[in-house]
Amino acid sequence: MKLQPKKSIYEYFSELEDPRVDRTKRHQLIDIIIITICAVICGADTWVDIEAYGESKYEWLKSF
Repeated sequence: MKLQPKKSIYEYFSELEDPRVDRTKRHQLIDIIIITICAVICGADTWVDIEAYGESKYEWLKSF
């Protein structure tokens, strides 16, 4: 079995098609996915928790 090259989280999820309507997009889909993954790893259980995590880590997250 041949191993495939590893992709970063960004590379893997950036290939997803964004089903949202363009005029309603406030954030890039990849940003939402990355924030969600980080928030869940840190214990977020709901979308409200994920939003709170994103807001509390805003300065840190925008450094990427």
